Amino acid sequence: MGSVPADALGGARVSAREVALLVVRDVFPGEPGVEARPAQAALAYRAQRGKLDARDRRFATELSYGAIKMRRALDDALRPFLKERAKSLPSTIQELLRLAVYELRYTQPDVHATLFEWVNLAKRYGHQGLGSLVNAVLRSYLREPTPEPQRERYTDVDEYYGALYSLPTWLVRRLHARFGDELIERICREANEPAAHALVALGESERVLEMMTARGMQASRSTLARDAVVVRASESAALDLVESAKLPFWLQSESSAAIVDILDPQRGERILDCCSGRGNKALQIAVRIGPNGELTCVDRDARKIAVLQQRFEEHRRSVELPVPAVVAGDAADSALVPPEMLFDRVLLDAPCTALGVIARHPEARWRRRPEDIERMAALQAELLSAIAPHVKPGGRIVYSVCSTDERESTNAIDAFLSIGDFVRVPLPASLAAFSDANGDLLMAPIDGRDGFFAACLERVR
Repeated sequence: MGSVPADALGGARVSAREVALLVVRDVFPGEPGVEARPAQAALAYRAQRGKLDARDRRFATELSYGAIKMRRALDDALRPFLKERAKSLPSTIQELLRLAVYELRYTQPDVHATLFEWVNLAKRYGHQGLGSLVNAVLRSYLREPTPEPQRERYTDVDEYYGALYSLPTWLVRRLHARFGDELIERICREANEPAAHALVALGESERVLEMMTARGMQASRSTLARDAVVVRASESAALDLVESAKLPFWLQSESSAAIVDILDPQRGERILDCCSGRGNKALQIAVRIGPNGELTCVDRDARKIAVLQQRFEEHRRSVELPVPAVVAGDAADSALVPPEMLFDRVLLDAPCTALGVIARHPEARWRRRPEDIERMAALQAELLSAIAPHVKPGGRIVYSVCSTDERESTNAIDAFLSIGDFVRVPLPASLAAFSDANGDLLMAPIDGRDGFFAACLERVR
């Protein structure tokens, strides 16, 4: 729609395709020293700046998220047509080609409009010659599309699934080792499908359901998380509902919301929420312990702490909540909380590789490396050791991560329990179907849910 690159538009309205290009360029800057942005943050910023309406935002989301997820498959599809030229192409033109082929391959496009706009964008973000190159590559692809990977060409099934579903092979191997032959292809396939959304409502579930029904959304109470309503809608539609309603609820994953049911905080208890972030679980906890309970929240990110405090102020207008004690610092520092201060329950929603949320966060699969797992596992062990002395005898720790890798989950808990003082506690009945051989929560990333692990541990002395 515009005639100059969006960075110079000063907020003018632009097309959905251009917004998608800017989002992908934000996620993969391609320039040294430029910080990559998360896809969700980039989309929110670019869609607002480009003044996209709801329809165009949905299209920009589909293109940008799809091209980010299918990056490996798109590079394979483009390779026969680019050959050695791929190495010398500007990064923005490479991203543009990925987006264009994604639209041609995975959507039902108006081919003429698709070619016209992507070629024009190539001219604007490059020059006439690059526009001609993009036109030639896309027309060649349309004449003879690159076939999908065939199983017989791969001796290694994990390599095949990685190529077919556009995932790093090392990640497919880890998931295969964890969930076996029965689930691995389903997990890989569903990693490219939209994740389900849950609206966590603090005592307002019925009103949330009524609002969703009135808007024609498919919604139901979660069978896993007491505070959650599951909605089958686009992320933008769910966010629109959150922003337009004056109710105490927010967007969260169903798997994440269920962790507080495992913690099971009671009225008047003293709770420690480590690595509390922006306060999703802290708010769930606060409602359950009531205004006479005590809640201490710890996070090392001062910006997240500020958001948490603001959210508590906002929600306190409609729900009775305690005033949390907020500590900005590293939860691995056992002296951060006074040593004599003991808690009934401690939630450690630990930093992790986030390998369970690759369907929800499109760039997640490309951000991690195999060596990150060992690094995060060491940090998780340090955090568990630091918080253990703050649990009163008979009190509990719930350890959770949005990763299902054994080193961040089962192995971490086994190592911690070998020290003594703690034993495993069974999961709530609502989550029993997701119990692994040890009785811990192990949720595969299927059916629109995030992959999650959690263990409930009780101090025996």
